[in-house]
Amino acid sequence: MKSFQNFLFCTLNSIAVLFLFSFGIQAQNLELTDLSAFDNPGQSWQIAGEVRASLEEANVFRTGDGTGVLVNHPGENRGQDLYTASEHGDIDLELDFMMAKDSNSGIYLQGRYEIQLLDSWAVKVPGAGDNGGIYERWDESRPEGQKGYEGYPPRQNASRAPGVWQNLKVSFQAPRFDETGNKTENARIISAKLNGVTIHEDVELSGPTRGAAGDDEVAQGPLRIQGDHGAVAFRNINITNYDWPVPVLSDLEYEIYEGAFSEEPDLDTLMAVKSGETERLISAPELMPEQFLIRYRGTIHTSAAGDYLFSLNGAGGAALLRVDGDEIVDIDDNEGSVNLPEGAIPFELLYARQSRGGSLYLEFAVSGEGLRRHVLSDERVTGRRGGRAIYARAADKPLLRSFMDLPDGSRVTHAVSISSMEKLHYTYDLNHGSLVQVWRGDFLNTTPMWYNRGDGSSRPEGTVEHLIPKPSLAISKLEKGQASWAADTAGTGFRSRGYRIDQNDKPVFIYEIYGAVVNDEIRVVDDGKGLRRSITVENPPDGLYIRLATGSTIEKDENNQYLIDDHSYYLRLDDPVDSEPVVRTVEDHQELLVPVQSALNYTILF
Repeated sequence: MKSFQNFLFCTLNSIAVLFLFSFGIQAQNLELTDLSAFDNPGQSWQIAGEVRASLEEANVFRTGDGTGVLVNHPGENRGQDLYTASEHGDIDLELDFMMAKDSNSGIYLQGRYEIQLLDSWAVKVPGAGDNGGIYERWDESRPEGQKGYEGYPPRQNASRAPGVWQNLKVSFQAPRFDETGNKTENARIISAKLNGVTIHEDVELSGPTRGAAGDDEVAQGPLRIQGDHGAVAFRNINITNYDWPVPVLSDLEYEIYEGAFSEEPDLDTLMAVKSGETERLISAPELMPEQFLIRYRGTIHTSAAGDYLFSLNGAGGAALLRVDGDEIVDIDDNEGSVNLPEGAIPFELLYARQSRGGSLYLEFAVSGEGLRRHVLSDERVTGRRGGRAIYARAADKPLLRSFMDLPDGSRVTHAVSISSMEKLHYTYDLNHGSLVQVWRGDFLNTTPMWYNRGDGSSRPEGTVEHLIPKPSLAISKLEKGQASWAADTAGTGFRSRGYRIDQNDKPVFIYEIYGAVVNDEIRVVDDGKGLRRSITVENPPDGLYIRLATGSTIEKDENNQYLIDDHSYYLRLDDPVDSEPVVRTVEDHQELLVPVQSALNYTILF
């Protein structure tokens, strides 16, 4: 007997987290050692080992020898677009890109549907022509002012400064055609993320955008990079192709048995309360008993032989799957893989619901070597689970105390996050006197704080720069140049005095350390392009240092600014300092240190 009693795929009070499987799917990394991946590249394109841009000079790059970076630098001559030698249909695309100041470019999926790349640094309300926007379509026959249509701006501006690396992820579904070549389904942007922020979801594209390689639509087309507008660079270009058709279910029959089943029964000995044929899994959820077991039997049709991953998720119960008589997904797991031939294969699915009340939910999904994850179950019972998200907006909540989790899994327990109407926000650690992170975009998702019992944490809603790897002090005493930074406050005499509110209703953080009194003030710069930090220290003892930044790399540029963490953001010292800043290497990272003086002012540009 199969036991259902100890396993729940999800409870009625849980929040579902949906994700894409990458089972058996291999991403193609474009080897940027030369231009052989592209068809007839123009003279403006080159391969470099590094690239830098200036915050002051428009459309200017400086490159270094080596490989790994694709650079377009049109200069005075007009460049030309770049096409991949290979073509694609459904794909996941991920790449890093860098914009020069005031530069303009774009990524054309299948050469026809453009996602705009633009220096949109600090734009408050982005349009379809801004960075990450899906560019508008164009029709000259329309009236003036209406020629452009169906452009889609990003949900928020998640752009970074020129000269720093940005990340773009796009899941694209190509248009579908029947055997005669007639289009049966429009292309779609399933999702797009810019710098970790979702900017598009399920956007239908009725036709090619303006400037497309052709007005026609195709099942396969090359990736195209716009090269005639400005200086742009790329690295880490990864393409995952999905060329398998989605399996189809047919000949579905079901039986429903009433009761709370703790193990798999012998169904031949039971009387079904309802049975019949259906075109979908769960054809009439409103007729289900409160507790039940449902069995589906039918045929799954595959058009490609290979490895498939099946997953099952059911609310308040458990499920199992058998394909061609073999158990693929056991009730003690929620997924299983199997190698299937091309053709029609029998399957059986059992779902036992034990909980009372709540919404009915059963999700049956499949992915494969060339198949993006696809849900096969009825959308009427594959809806969202959990409660509505809870957000804190800058206009409503300028300051919020919460826990804040960092990428390494550590937690800032005394975090306070400060918002601004310029859409620049930051988190401060009251327990260490440190600036934890900065971000651009919307303020906070506070759902984890309040949903169900809550865990006390909140999450930034924009593109985030993590400034410290884990909770740590901003100021420490170093006896020698390579001494370790203090791991905690023990022996430092650290004592937080909280914060006071200035005349502009902004906080000034105050704490004691090593007998000195520190005032720490963080403000948005006038143009909205960064945050300025002003630290004053009363009665500092000898040997105190302020750690301004940590990162994999720290480089000083020709404008006396520092590029932090592999060109992730800029740090600019705004006033002369008594001693030259020190960049030191500690294990696998670098640190930027300045000896403590009575006042220090610097700006983070990102």
